[in-house]
Amino acid sequence: MRALFATLLVALSLDSARALPAFEHVKADFRPSDVLVTDRHGDTLQRLRTDASVRRGPWVALADISPALREAMLLSEDRRFYEHSGVDWRAASAAAWGNLWHSKTRGASTITMQLAGLLDDDLQHRPGGRSLTAKLGQTVAAQVLERRWRKDQILEAWLNLVPLRGELVGIDALSQTLFDKAPHGLDDREAAIAAALVRAPNARPAQVSQRACGLLTTMASGATSTSSADCTGLDTFTALVLQRKAFAPSEGTAPHLAQQLLRQTRSPHPTSLTTSLRAPLQRFASQSLQQHLRELRGRHVQDGAVLVLDNASGEVLAWVGSSGPLSTSAEVDHVLALRQPGSTLKPFLYAQAIAQQRLTAASLLDDAPTHIPTAGGLYVPQNYDHRFKGQVSVRTALAASLNVPAVRTLTMVSPDAFHKQLRAFGLPLKESGDYYGFSLALGSAEVSLLNLTNAYRALANGGQASAWRLTPGPALPSRPVLDPRAAFVVADILSDPHARARTFGTDSVLATRFWTAVKTGTSKDLRDNWALGYSARYTVGVWVGNTSGAPMWDVSGTSGAAPVWAAVMQFLHQHEPSRPPAPPAGLQHTHVQFGPGLEAARDEWFLPGTAQARFAMDSGAKSQDFTKAQSQKDSKITARITSPAPGTIVALDPDIPPTHQRLQLQASGSNVRWLLDGKPLARGASVAWLPWPGKHRLQLLAANGELLDDIHFEVRGAGVRLAQGQPPSTSK
Repeated sequence: MRALFATLLVALSLDSARALPAFEHVKADFRPSDVLVTDRHGDTLQRLRTDASVRRGPWVALADISPALREAMLLSEDRRFYEHSGVDWRAASAAAWGNLWHSKTRGASTITMQLAGLLDDDLQHRPGGRSLTAKLGQTVAAQVLERRWRKDQILEAWLNLVPLRGELVGIDALSQTLFDKAPHGLDDREAAIAAALVRAPNARPAQVSQRACGLLTTMASGATSTSSADCTGLDTFTALVLQRKAFAPSEGTAPHLAQQLLRQTRSPHPTSLTTSLRAPLQRFASQSLQQHLRELRGRHVQDGAVLVLDNASGEVLAWVGSSGPLSTSAEVDHVLALRQPGSTLKPFLYAQAIAQQRLTAASLLDDAPTHIPTAGGLYVPQNYDHRFKGQVSVRTALAASLNVPAVRTLTMVSPDAFHKQLRAFGLPLKESGDYYGFSLALGSAEVSLLNLTNAYRALANGGQASAWRLTPGPALPSRPVLDPRAAFVVADILSDPHARARTFGTDSVLATRFWTAVKTGTSKDLRDNWALGYSARYTVGVWVGNTSGAPMWDVSGTSGAAPVWAAVMQFLHQHEPSRPPAPPAGLQHTHVQFGPGLEAARDEWFLPGTAQARFAMDSGAKSQDFTKAQSQKDSKITARITSPAPGTIVALDPDIPPTHQRLQLQASGSNVRWLLDGKPLARGASVAWLPWPGKHRLQLLAANGELLDDIHFEVRGAGVRLAQGQPPSTSK
């Protein structure tokens, strides 16, 4: 019998030795239930729950646990912890004797034995109690642990792995949940309550309080204690702390960025994530947004978002995805949501026209009622205030955000070319330029605050576009998307408070005490309100509106997003200057005058070859207006195919004789030639073509043979009999 028992102990020892990992492995494999998201300096921004089964905090070193808590735990669970070698045989004997006489005694399970059970599933305590084999295995495993691990490692691991109240595991989760503090800050009373919960995690408050009071008395009578036990009010305090629930699934100041970063990380089980954010800036941006929306209470606006980018590196410095408690849909990330940007696209349009030398900052545009024919009818743009300013310069048109001049500019550039320019700036528009038409000048396409702010950052960087980043680091590779001279001219316009005075006044919130370039935008029916702008170092984007898309009430560009934009910019530059950028090489600074009744004389910036000293309306004499001359010069260049649209599928009607069916090919401009599938088709702006089934390529040429436009379309239907002598059309 003894031989059999000895053999069993040896077998259990071998199994236990194989099952127990090293302390370093246990610590390395420890996974908190939450991911801590910090800013660039280690300041915690957000905590995200990633394990719904338990609540575990980060691993806490023994030195970071309060002495009171360590003392209370040892007094409660294992008084001779530093004396035994894994098994407290005195306690085991007392427990056995008590069980024999049916008397209540302390448990004999040491901290080392409990840890062995936590490290090996086969040794854990079951609802029906442990079997004899499990008890023997736990005893052997505890002695193996004592030989392999140091005492401080055993105690540290146990404090991090011990199950506590409800879903809480480990002392950090308990401390943060019940006492709202880190384990190193627990006092005697809190430590006694924590230790009492180890023995009876789900006991009633009165039982926990009674046991905690006993521990306090024992601690007070110890040689290391200088205080006396005071259980006054302990019942009430215990009841209050036990009512506290676990942390919310996510809490902090950057929930949306944390989720975005978690999606991007390659680590399957991250414990912490470091972002490029600045915690003070993040908190200020969130508070400013909420404060301003509270001031707009009663105007039917409850949602908003703020984004701050570093111009040089592209690092995200602040990411506020929603208005938090003010929103009924706070989980929606409005930094990523698609919305119509309104007039905030105009700087890219004018920059393109200036870069192509179609316009200058002093060119005159007619802000007057206009009707532009389109495939869907007449397009009649209106200004924000439904008033027209007459002849205005490009500087005034852009800074004052006039709509009609912007649409006139788009007729020069063409929607398709502008669409390509926006995509080059990183705005992934879903539809083609022809789909949006001339309304693209007024922001009819949907974009995200993230992409739009990064596009403005490209303007701030002189037309160099690069990707943004959520982690600290150098700028990602950039690419040129705009002539830096045109980017400089547009920045100069957007920073000119006098140029925007016609719409915004001279004391607008957009006027900062340091150099900034800024543009506001409002979508149709006041559904979305934007403010985008940059300083020498930062680009800030703000959106306000409603998640549902419901219109706001009496919220304009300067009363909606702009105050938040200005507040964030002021915060960024409270101790940091922002100076105007230096003009790129090749720009000319020329004094210009305007005709009677137009604008005051001023110095203006010009690209090489576009400068002139006077801009006036043509009164019959030879005009010196660069706008008109350039429009005449480009009249052929802007010719394009207006019908059919690219990708059109034409269906032949089987009930109509084929020879009676015609497809109208139409183009803007005159004196143009058509090629169909590489062969000459006709001349003129309009052609009635007998459609032939198949895929076709349609090209528009200028009189000199220059290619102006090129599209593909398809004709579907039953076979069509050719008229006698008519050659078949080649299909590709």
